[in-house]
Amino acid sequence: MRDLTIQYINIYVSDLTQSVVFYRDIVGLDLEVSDEAHGYASFNAGSIRFGLVQVDAAQFELMARHTGVGFFTSDLEQTYSEWIDQGVEFSMKPERQPWGGFMALFADPDGNVSYLDQPDIVHGA
Repeated sequence: MRDLTIQYINIYVSDLTQSVVFYRDIVGLDLEVSDEAHGYASFNAGSIRFGLVQVDAAQFELMARHTGVGFFTSDLEQTYSEWIDQGVEFSMKPERQPWGGFMALFADPDGNVSYLDQPDIVHGA
């Protein structure tokens, strides 16, 4: 059997510079490369790379979706409070889920929605 891993996840954005600032300065990801000429930026996100792909107006339908991407934090309520203070919009406040998780939903500047989870509660770590 072949080894198979997820290497990267990309989301689509309208303004690469604005999105780099959001994911670097607010979310706290480690920027590896930002190439505005080619409309791409990549962040170190642990064992995978998190990429931003700038799209033009004809491709805006690729943005403002639920990404399915989950970010972990050791203290969901504290991170939520800090991000609210920095202007991050949440479509769901931190809530305990019927299946046992503890999570919130936030949007980036283009409306791409991601999860914010507390892993020790969500995954029993």
